[in-house]
Amino acid sequence: MDYFWDKLSEGGDEKAQVCGWLKHKFGVSWQIVPSNLTEMICSPDPERSEGVMKALLQTKAKIDMRSLEQAYEG
Repeated sequence: MDYFWDKLSEGGDEKAQVCGWLKHKFGVSWQIVPSNLTEMICSPDPERSEGVMKALLQTKAKIDMRSLEQAYEG
């Protein structure tokens, strides 16, 4: 995630960076998400999935994988 975020956000609009979304220097928007995000959000345990969603929605720019994992683990 860090590699793609760093490369795609270089020279882009920092104001457009929220909740894993960014806009690169040519104006194209991208969302950079961890490969296991869907698994965490779709957990059969509602407390886990709600915790992950709350952590995700607090993200101001690049998604913090540690905070998502902590929310998932409780």
